[in-house]
Amino acid sequence: MSGHSSVAESCRDANVDLVRLLFVTQSGAVRAHSVDSSKVESAVEDGVTLSQLVQSYNALGLRDKDGRFDAAGEVRLVPDPETFRPLPYAERAGAMLCNVETLDGDPWSVDPRSSLRALCESFRSDGLAPEVAFESEFHLFAEDEAGDPIRVDERGAYATGSTRETHETMLAMVDALKAQDVGVEKYYPEYAAGKHELVTGHEPGVRAADHHVLLRETVESVARDHDYRATFLPKPFDHSTNGCHVHLSLWDAAAADDESDENAFYDPDRDGLSDTGRHFVAGILDHAPALVALAAPTVNSYARLRPQIGAAAFVCWGRGNREALVRIPAPKPDDGGASTRLEFRAADNTANPYLALLGLLAAGRDGIERDLEPPEPVSADPGNLRSSERAERGIERLPRTLGQALDALEADSVLGAALGADLLETYLEVKRSHWEAFTDSAVSWERDRLRTVY
Repeated sequence: MSGHSSVAESCRDANVDLVRLLFVTQSGAVRAHSVDSSKVESAVEDGVTLSQLVQSYNALGLRDKDGRFDAAGEVRLVPDPETFRPLPYAERAGAMLCNVETLDGDPWSVDPRSSLRALCESFRSDGLAPEVAFESEFHLFAEDEAGDPIRVDERGAYATGSTRETHETMLAMVDALKAQDVGVEKYYPEYAAGKHELVTGHEPGVRAADHHVLLRETVESVARDHDYRATFLPKPFDHSTNGCHVHLSLWDAAAADDESDENAFYDPDRDGLSDTGRHFVAGILDHAPALVALAAPTVNSYARLRPQIGAAAFVCWGRGNREALVRIPAPKPDDGGASTRLEFRAADNTANPYLALLGLLAAGRDGIERDLEPPEPVSADPGNLRSSERAERGIERLPRTLGQALDALEADSVLGAALGADLLETYLEVKRSHWEAFTDSAVSWERDRLRTVY
């Protein structure tokens, strides 16, 4: 679809009266303005005025009052007409993903989607096209009269009983995603009770992040229609986690346009993984402490990034190793060229997907440009190795707190350059306000607890 008139026509054809203009702020929360279908043409043409201040709210909904933005200052929310689709779970509603521009019509340097789009275009100018899939985990639960969570079931561990329990709900989610042209490859109940995973297909960089935003909106909306609640929180309950594994590969840009198989990560003569793929992995490992500030960006994220709970805790890579930060999944038999990719396992759904992907691409490109070589792959659970063996092999622990990760991001010149000074500064401000709110509450909790002891 192209052009604002096409969007207006699509609204009429699909009986859409309200169009949600979706964007994701530094906090990782999905935000929206809605316009009447009679105004959709002007929205695409001229944008919708938006306060700059919206980028200063953290995940707790608190404004960073010391941040660079205050009540004065406006930008424009500019919907991308190529992303329009009717919403099957919302009566007479549609949605478009948006860029944010200055009042002069230039990309706003603080807008994550515009920044990712520019980086992907830079990759294409170098002859490489990123293909990405976000693999999302979430929990379904109910609420009692007091609003407290009630677990849907206690089965877990891929139990068919969990599949039966929520079949109608999951089928409705799959149908809703397909209706929005978001391809679903598979679904299964995950390891913990009430936990589910939807795997969507690989898409070009920005489109993959757009589809992840649509998936989050769809899962939460359909769950409510079926009298459930959905949470993507990294550590939502005891003995439960939710991740968002990012699958990524690079393809020859010209070949990608021709739909021919030219996977830059694949080399059958190098045990399946090319030099480009190895350099990319090495770049991610080299920038891992800073990357988790973008990919695991809430305090709760670090309750998940612990050893031996099915999430990454150590900076290492391995083939088929689900405790490694970077996993190289087993390729399809006789089809390695189409299926060779890497999986980054530290990300979760509280991340702004545009920023998480931007960071991964920038780190991997740095590895390619510097011809970095990764260490030997780890073929065992790194948590089972002796600490002396991990030290000998250079297997370091990921940051244990959001504060440590933010310090690493601030010190990382490569990722800082990829984000740009304005986006980096704004992101750090928002996330540090999130971290400080947590540490302040921790002090109060500790004081209250100790008062009962002493």
